[in-house]
Amino acid sequence: MFVKPSGMPYYRFLRSLHEACLFDWYLEVGCRSGESFAPVRSKTVAVDPFFQAEINIIGKKPALHVFQATSDDFFASGFLARNDIRLGLAFLDGMHLFEFLLRDFIHTEAAMAPSGVILLHDCVPYGPGMTTRDLARLPKGSWTGDVWKLIPILQRWRPELTLTTLDCRSTGLVCVSGLDPANRVLADSYDRILAEFAGIDLEAFGVERFFGSFQMASARAERQAGFPLFRPASVDGVALEPVPVTP
Repeated sequence: MFVKPSGMPYYRFLRSLHEACLFDWYLEVGCRSGESFAPVRSKTVAVDPFFQAEINIIGKKPALHVFQATSDDFFASGFLARNDIRLGLAFLDGMHLFEFLLRDFIHTEAAMAPSGVILLHDCVPYGPGMTTRDLARLPKGSWTGDVWKLIPILQRWRPELTLTTLDCRSTGLVCVSGLDPANRVLADSYDRILAEFAGIDLEAFGVERFFGSFQMASARAERQAGFPLFRPASVDGVALEPVPVTP
């Protein structure tokens, strides 16, 4: 049985999070209009192959670096490592096929501060139609693709990570903490993971098995408690200034 996340909308949660917490560096993959990172106050790197921003996206940020590129091309550029950037928070909302999100997670974790948090969007589908991989027959409304697979993949291959699945409408928000930027397990096992999960849809994996593998936590409760999951990565009270950046 599918369980539909029914908590506060993820946009509202992200806005509240960025109003409450300041991070040294923030990365967002899959931005399009820029609405999701417009409220961010931290130094920001935004990546999307087809930007359509028509609003003020820099706001109070001391620095904003926008890359109109695929995430694969962006990470291959070496921008983060070249500028010694350590991310406090990242929001991954790019291509909704699990192999893309897995690659994005691998590259992002390598650039994270150990106290940081990676947010994975759209990993909790509430119906079978939205999980399709057929790009020619996408459903009307929400499309999650098969990025739900990141939950069992991380549970199996990286059990030391902490996965907190928030009930953000409409397709959940998975918060991954306890990160290890030096860990190579996912990168070294990438082909094996793809071979194991490529031919499995959610029905074959087991809908009840999937939803029974985690409990959804209240996004509203996390906000009301002052975002304790994210506080270790915040730098509140520290003035953030623009830094020289190598293209």
